[in-house]
Amino acid sequence: MALTITAECINCDVCEPECPNEAISMGGEYYRIDPGRCTECVGHFDEPQCVQVCPVACIPVDPQRVEGRDALWRKYRQLLLMA
Repeated sequence: MALTITAECINCDVCEPECPNEAISMGGEYYRIDPGRCTECVGHFDEPQCVQVCPVACIPVDPQRVEGRDALWRKYRQLLLMA
């Protein structure tokens, strides 16, 4: 599953530096998560770091991008090959 940032985002800038896959960037009005790079921190941490630091809890799972843990591991390994 990829995460998403909702319109409740207050642009506090704490999530972007926490993302080990560089999946978070500033969008038009608030931060956004690139679903092609988001592994929910699989391969790096036990829990998504952006969710842990978000002060307004605006980073839910994106229901449009449901992926199992195996798929997240594959994406993580693919990102390593691209680095």
